[in-house]
Amino acid sequence: MKQKLSILKIGGNVIEDDQSLSHLLQLFSKIEGHKILVHGGGKKATEIGNTLGIEAKMINGRRITNAESLDVAIMVYAGLVNKKIVAQLQAFDCNAIGMSGADGNAILAHKRPVKEVDFGFVGDVESIHSINISNLIKANFTPVFCALTHDGNGQLFNTNADTIAAELAIGMSSEFETTLYYCFEKKGVLQSIEDEDSVIQHINLKKYEALLANGTIADGMLPKMHNCFHALQHNVKKVCIGDSNMLLKENSNFTTLTL
Repeated sequence: MKQKLSILKIGGNVIEDDQSLSHLLQLFSKIEGHKILVHGGGKKATEIGNTLGIEAKMINGRRITNAESLDVAIMVYAGLVNKKIVAQLQAFDCNAIGMSGADGNAILAHKRPVKEVDFGFVGDVESIHSINISNLIKANFTPVFCALTHDGNGQLFNTNADTIAAELAIGMSSEFETTLYYCFEKKGVLQSIEDEDSVIQHINLKKYEALLANGTIADGMLPKMHNCFHALQHNVKKVCIGDSNMLLKENSNFTTLTL
């Protein structure tokens, strides 16, 4: 029987608010068994970039990463945000270790091919080095991954944190029974964007297709949900979406996705 592994992705306003982040990390530290945390940091990278005179460039809500903005991403994701999270987890008796995809050759990627848009130094995940990550986990470390990957030839890439979380869950599923958690400021997938309490508690593939067809799932939720079902179709046991309270055992008001 496989051991359980929980993979939690955090981003958006959760990272920006110190109190919310501290509350979430405290809950994460109490998750029983093995765990991995994945974080973004795009808002902070934009803020620091602006301070340095390096303006963020976006197309259709997606970040263009030139050489200068890649340097900012490396500083902010792997440095500022990652180390603050690691330090807080240590304060909660969680033996965290900061990681990028280059550390331990953990996540190999290639530069996104140029089609209509050249995204620059943005990486698409090729493979997860699950054995090296597993060795860390079995040594009682909790890996904390930032949104950076590498190509094996010295080049780092900015990579979507939702995608990294899904690919980690898939890659580790050969050895562990993996559950993937996407944590953000909403309570879950909402039936109505105007009603914060209209959480859809269970979504399977058939319901997902219906929600896509009627436009309930749209905009920023589209890539997140794509990652969710991509993970479920590749041996991930369960995916959950909600705010930090979904990590409380007594709470059931979040979205659970299954096939």
